Amino acid sequence: MERVQQLAHPLVLVTGGEPLAQRNISILLKALVDEGFKTQLETAGAHDIASVPDDVSIIMDIKTPDSGEAGRNRWSNIEHLQNNDEIKMVINGQSDYEWAKKTISEKGLAELHIPILFSPSWHHLKAATLVEWILRDHLPVRLQIQQHKYIWGAEKTGV
Repeated sequence: MERVQQLAHPLVLVTGGEPLAQRNISILLKALVDEGFKTQLETAGAHDIASVPDDVSIIMDIKTPDSGEAGRNRWSNIEHLQNNDEIKMVINGQSDYEWAKKTISEKGLAELHIPILFSPSWHHLKAATLVEWILRDHLPVRLQIQQHKYIWGAEKTGV
């Protein structure tokens, strides 16, 4: 909390590793909200998000097959998503894209009326290619590049 207060920025993004793997994360998130910070939590979606305070915006990854982590997706988390939340999928290639497109349909993700973000995987898929697929298929998604990697490179971490 001291470090966040020193930075004096109104927006705080809590990200990982995996923040929900930390024992006292709910206490930290509540404290941030109580101090007036607009608080976001970026999670891999493998841990239960039910205990995340309502005032925290969740950015939940849905892991695609090529990530090697798709088996860890906790599909029950979808029912806990709210209007201020987002879903993110990192797309490694054509097969991930087709899987993601099918998942949006099968899981009713577009009906949640929250942003669905597709990010081209760093060094695996060109953003322009992903945009072409999205436009061709009229998907209800938004492109998001992994900005931190473009700015600081693949290995740089946050503050």
